[in-house]
Amino acid sequence: MEASWKIICKQRQVLFLFLFLALSQAGTEPRRYSVVEETEGSSFVTNLAKDLDLGQSELSRRGARVISKGNKLHLQLDQETGYLLLNEKLDREELCGHTEPCVLRFQVLLENPLQFFQAELQVIDINDHAPVFVERDMLLKISESSPPGTAFPLKNAQDVDVGRNNIESYIISPNSYFRVLTRKRSDGRKYPELVLDKALDREEEPELRLTLIAQDGGSPPRSGTAQVYIEVIDINDNAPEFEQPFYSVQIPEDSPIGFLIVRVSATDVDVGVNGEISYSLFQASEEIAKTFEINPMTGDIRLKKHLDFETIQSYEVNIEARDAGNLFGKCTVLTRVLDVNDNAPEVTMAALTSQIPENSPETVVAVYSVSDLDSEENGKISCSIQDDLPFFLKSSLENFYTLVTERPLDRESRDEYNITITVTDLGTPRLKTQHNITVLVSDVNDNAPAFTQTSYTLFVRENNSPALHIGSVSATDRDAGANAQVTYSLLPPQDPHLPLASLVSINADNGQLFALRALDYEALQALEFRVGATDRGSPALSSQALVRVLVLDANDNSPFVLYPLQNGSAPCTELVPRAAEPGYLVSKVVAVDGDSGQNAWLSYQLLKATEPGLFGVWAHNGEVRTARLLSERDAAKHRLVVQVKDNGEPPLSASVTLHVLLVDGFSQPYLPLPEAASDPAQADPLTVYLVIALASVSSLFLFSVLAFIAVRLCRRGRAAPLGGCSVPEGHFPGHLVDVGGTGTLSQSYQYEVCLTGSLGASEFKFLKPVVPNSQGHYPGPEIEENSNFGNDFGFSIQ
Repeated sequence: MEASWKIICKQRQVLFLFLFLALSQAGTEPRRYSVVEETEGSSFVTNLAKDLDLGQSELSRRGARVISKGNKLHLQLDQETGYLLLNEKLDREELCGHTEPCVLRFQVLLENPLQFFQAELQVIDINDHAPVFVERDMLLKISESSPPGTAFPLKNAQDVDVGRNNIESYIISPNSYFRVLTRKRSDGRKYPELVLDKALDREEEPELRLTLIAQDGGSPPRSGTAQVYIEVIDINDNAPEFEQPFYSVQIPEDSPIGFLIVRVSATDVDVGVNGEISYSLFQASEEIAKTFEINPMTGDIRLKKHLDFETIQSYEVNIEARDAGNLFGKCTVLTRVLDVNDNAPEVTMAALTSQIPENSPETVVAVYSVSDLDSEENGKISCSIQDDLPFFLKSSLENFYTLVTERPLDRESRDEYNITITVTDLGTPRLKTQHNITVLVSDVNDNAPAFTQTSYTLFVRENNSPALHIGSVSATDRDAGANAQVTYSLLPPQDPHLPLASLVSINADNGQLFALRALDYEALQALEFRVGATDRGSPALSSQALVRVLVLDANDNSPFVLYPLQNGSAPCTELVPRAAEPGYLVSKVVAVDGDSGQNAWLSYQLLKATEPGLFGVWAHNGEVRTARLLSERDAAKHRLVVQVKDNGEPPLSASVTLHVLLVDGFSQPYLPLPEAASDPAQADPLTVYLVIALASVSSLFLFSVLAFIAVRLCRRGRAAPLGGCSVPEGHFPGHLVDVGGTGTLSQSYQYEVCLTGSLGASEFKFLKPVVPNSQGHYPGPEIEENSNFGNDFGFSIQ
């Protein structure tokens, strides 16, 4: 805890340090540089890296750039050398007009970490323009009665240079009557004034031609000339006089063309032609002549074009009132332009990040500045974005704003944001500007693939063709691009003995499952495994699903007859007393089917009989019984063919042959060979020999069967069976099966059964009948049957 607290304290110290540097920079004076106008482009201005106390490579690393108001950038920064260079040749008159000094303000932006520096570039004027008279020829009509000392204002020359390079003085060509004085107006411009030194005499010299020279103060000086024609007129001793020499008016900048600004008025005490007055603009510059017009008769001054407060805030208009005798008076109209809110705020992007990784902490999206050309309240600005977005604005130095994420973004919830930056001024009416930014959220692999189901159950019929498509699994990933590309695979089975790779395969691209080989329901009834879905992100994410494959049984096994065993040896003969009642149990056909369900349902049918109608077979249990009373006329030997058929589609069947011998009683041992019945005298010793031989062989066979069963049980204990069918644990069931009759059953039979995994290797051996007494009961010990006898076929005999 102490170590983590120290780290937090250090982080806060670094944050406070950056905040202190930003605030200290905001209060410092801007750095000032100067350059002479008409300096060639790419010229060196200053070493910015040195001025900012930064290393030469630090400018490039911190992403330094130069930002200025407006769309045109006059400077460029070489990040490799740290030199601040001119972007192009600068014309001071084009940039600033008559404004002096001509200062271009700009900012230096360091992005990482964010830092601003204010700077100013002063463009120094050179004497590259000569004075020019708007009117090269001026005509003055001066009354001969004009006394010496009378001043006559002349139209001034114009010089777009400023300071010492502007007009310094006026010179008149040598003459006997006039000299010229250089006067200065309130706005600093100089104009010539012609002064009469000697009274004129029209009869002596009716006109004069003088040359007026305007000279600036540059080094070397430049000059311009104009011709002044003076016409001496007869006496008109009263000039027009204005009611007031100075008018001051205010006019909104949105005033329409033709708007009446003011009406000036002058009077002349002369009468007749000498008293008629006309008004005109006097010494009007090109801008004033384009903006204002005056009615020569009424003195109404009206707008000639729209005003723009952001370009010119005031006009000084000189008005002349001239009578018919060419005497005139003048006045000045100071027109002040009132600002109206006619300029919407402007947004200038300095830096923009259009794509942001999801789950990122507070991230800078954009850095921009706002400005408004209006003044006072009309130029104050507020900035905002939509409320329902996870972004917010930070205000920084001099109308700079930073757009920052409010919290980590989630691409799966929203992958694109359209941000509208609304900048509104405080004027009336309020004007606003909207700037749209589209921010894309790039994907990060933060979602694992998800299966459409947690478990899948597939069915496939046995004996299928290899590479059979048995089904599909599907998983989706909410991520995008490579992070959403899913690859499927089989996971190692929990049972290491299960050869999953040789049974099933999966298509890694689409999740389709295939059975690689033919499946056998009798060997494998169900298969359970897991599949995985992995994306291609880094790091890769994965998920699992359980797949159960159920093998459906097909009717591919014919019924197998366990008794009577048809192995090519001497046929078994069933003994039936002639005194047997109808329904007497002669024998029972025992059969099994390796299939399951209805494919293993067996039915029995008597196909052939030596004497039809004497015997019958029960269809469901295979019991062979007498159908009627026996008589002396019935033959002693009978051959019965019984068919066993399953319920599959198509049905499969097997047949078995039974030999029945009718005897008068069980007191004399009638045994298998039919030929012995014809010689009663020899039957007795032959029966004894057969019984002894059968007992010996049966004992030897029983021992062999028990040994074989023990070996099989030991092998099965080591390895579990592949399929779902398994041998019960513990001692293998007894090998003797007792098929006993019920009801009218008069005999019991004992069978020795040896069953193996192969259907053809199964054996069912008849041991011996238990000879009944005269009442139909069986003496001797009872042999219990195994109530649940299992084998590889999955059936039991009850």
